[in-house]
Amino acid sequence: MPASPIPHLTPIGPKAAIALIPSTVDVRLPLADDLADAALASERGHPSRVKVSETFTSVQGEGKLTGVPSHFIRLSGCNLRCTWCDTPYASWAPEGAARSINDLIAESLASKVTHAVLTGGEPMIFPQLAALCAGLRAGGLHITIETAGTVYNAEASAACDLLSISPKLANSTPSATDPRDPSGQWHDRHEARRLNITALQSLLSTSADRQLKFVVSEPDDLSEIETLLANLTGWKPNDILLMPEGTTTQAMSERRWLVDACIARGWRYCRRLHIDLFGHTRGT
Repeated sequence: MPASPIPHLTPIGPKAAIALIPSTVDVRLPLADDLADAALASERGHPSRVKVSETFTSVQGEGKLTGVPSHFIRLSGCNLRCTWCDTPYASWAPEGAARSINDLIAESLASKVTHAVLTGGEPMIFPQLAALCAGLRAGGLHITIETAGTVYNAEASAACDLLSISPKLANSTPSATDPRDPSGQWHDRHEARRLNITALQSLLSTSADRQLKFVVSEPDDLSEIETLLANLTGWKPNDILLMPEGTTTQAMSERRWLVDACIARGWRYCRRLHIDLFGHTRGT
């Protein structure tokens, strides 16, 4: 069994230290300045409407349910700013309009698929998420929530069937000179928030099923993953998925080391089926 959680980890690797910090605030909701714009903040305060960047029906492209026809609801807003984020319209520059929870539920049921995926951005920062989950479940849909694992929402976690957690490694932190952030504040903010061991452990302990999906850029990332996992319980080797960073289909020779790492550890290699099928295309 993995080791019991500890509050802090020793810095590792040539990159920035891994920061597993127990939250000193309520882990269910973010701090007020987690929200990128005033429009998003106003929508978060409405009990039956939520800001949505897009909805679409496709096949799940990642994880244990790869290939399963699913209806996706992408909530707009995030408390992190990953440098390689492939949905910046839900994080770096949140787009979209407020939609009612009832409309989103009706649209999901009308899609005629049996699986719903609630993604972002970071869906766990929205208080409306629990009501959305409840409505989808009442309609008989299997629910996946995709989250970075920095925020614990007990009601939403209990209402979903698969919790897809993607803890952010040091490779996700934006540069202090990133042109998308002229103030440079998101380098420090993201680094301080990207890992919350209290929230991660709560999510793992209360989920019906879970997967821990890591975006991997280079071999040095593996030791960071192993250190994190050694301080979490409630996972099995086949819950761990390694996904190559990028939005293009790489040659097999470029990712062989990642395949070998999965074989050696009993983890899963996570392909990105939607990239294979559609390329880096919005709404797929």
